[in-house]
Amino acid sequence: METDRSHRHFLLTLVGLFLLVWGVLAIAPFNRHDWLLENLLVVALAAALLFGHKHYLPSRSAATLIFLYLCIHQLGAHYTYAKVPYDAWWQALTGEGLDDQMGWERNQFDRLAHFSYGLLLAYPIREVLIRLGLRPGFWSVLLPVDIVLSTSAVYELIEWFGAEMLGGGLGRTFLATQNDRWDPQKDMALATAGAIVAMIITALFSQRTKHRAAN
Repeated sequence: METDRSHRHFLLTLVGLFLLVWGVLAIAPFNRHDWLLENLLVVALAAALLFGHKHYLPSRSAATLIFLYLCIHQLGAHYTYAKVPYDAWWQALTGEGLDDQMGWERNQFDRLAHFSYGLLLAYPIREVLIRLGLRPGFWSVLLPVDIVLSTSAVYELIEWFGAEMLGGGLGRTFLATQNDRWDPQKDMALATAGAIVAMIITALFSQRTKHRAAN
């Protein structure tokens, strides 16, 4: 009982921290309409977790990963993904621009966000699948990668549809391709790569845990 109470307290603490982050970044975003559109994802995820909490409460690890991803997403929503000033922040810390050091010609924050989608959410997805009855093993590390890839593709279709419906500057801001015609494919590839990294780490950690248990 105490462990369950402690776990719920941890989850509520993360919720409180996220609401604080959300509240700060909701103040004067660069583009309020784009901010509202980007926050539809947060509303959908929050609704899914709320309505399903009787059947699934994320572990501490999964909850922390979800929290980190949502914080990254809120940063992108506040500044718009194409204008997050990470380069200025890096220059203030080191005296040199990160884009110049890496030879980047575009704002790369959206690439980070898509990679983080796979890296940070593949494990919670795996956890949900196992709670639904999937046995730990090969499929439990393959299916999260498949789900990340398929949901990334669905999101790119939603972005395309949304940009067509919105049109003009708001549509381009929401789409955030930054004149890269291969942007959707690169985003999906990065999300998948992040999921693969996450599942490799998970598999290695699981094997190590089994080995320790056997000894």
